[in-house]
Amino acid sequence: LAVDENSPEVVEKRVKTLLSKLRLENFDSVSSQMITWANKSETEKNGATLILVIKLVFEKATDEAHWSEMYARLCRTMMEQISQDVQDDNIRNNAGEPIVGGHLFHKCLINRCREDFERGWSQREFTQAAAALKAADDKVAGGASKANCENGGPVLYSDEYCALLKAKRQVLSLVRFIGDLFKLQMLSERIMHKCIKTLLSNIDNLEEEEIKNFCKLLTTVGQALDTPTGKGRVDIYFGTMQMLADNPNIESRIRYMLLDVIELRQRSWRPRNANASPATIAQAREQVS
Repeated sequence: LAVDENSPEVVEKRVKTLLSKLRLENFDSVSSQMITWANKSETEKNGATLILVIKLVFEKATDEAHWSEMYARLCRTMMEQISQDVQDDNIRNNAGEPIVGGHLFHKCLINRCREDFERGWSQREFTQAAAALKAADDKVAGGASKANCENGGPVLYSDEYCALLKAKRQVLSLVRFIGDLFKLQMLSERIMHKCIKTLLSNIDNLEEEEIKNFCKLLTTVGQALDTPTGKGRVDIYFGTMQMLADNPNIESRIRYMLLDVIELRQRSWRPRNANASPATIAQAREQVS
């Protein structure tokens, strides 16, 4: 039987292989091949192949948060170079015309980001349920945990609790990806502010990992948001950070992390070592003379 090179199964397999090979060193080559696969939607009326490619890139970006910036750059490259003949008849502009090419790629990607983010953070019960499950597991596993620890064995938690932890990690990875997309001007300030506001909506139950990701996000996008029109909102964010840092019950490590970001803004977003760059030969000669 002949293999249909355009079938979803083949596309998924080939695109996953390309994504697994993607590195900064071969970025241009792999991204070009990714665009070729996405452009197979030129013969479709529903943009199915493009949507599948976006799905696979999105999942890879949220699974490998440490490469988030590279995947955001891949999205920017694909948006700029996708064929204008790619369209989805189901996605139209205000004039009723199909959205095509880079605009379609951008809209599909943003929709995916919004849907996953809202699904992960829409209910405050998310973290409360996780905490409750953990407390219950700790209580049940108390005696076994002690025995396991003494014997060097692992502490086991329920499948439900592990699933919640995995879901939370994915959402926090998405937050990082969203920040990198914003930095590349693929997201609006309005969306970014909404994202941050949602993150802070559960301020009384923020856990260490959430605070770390929040600090990372503001380090990434803070300067771009700290404009004359956005300064008021950013003031509120940093007021919240200061309140967290002043909490006597917070761990020292988290407090210093918060204070580092607060001080970064006080330095007009210049890194602490920004002025410590090596002097040029000419500058060194001037200092000696």
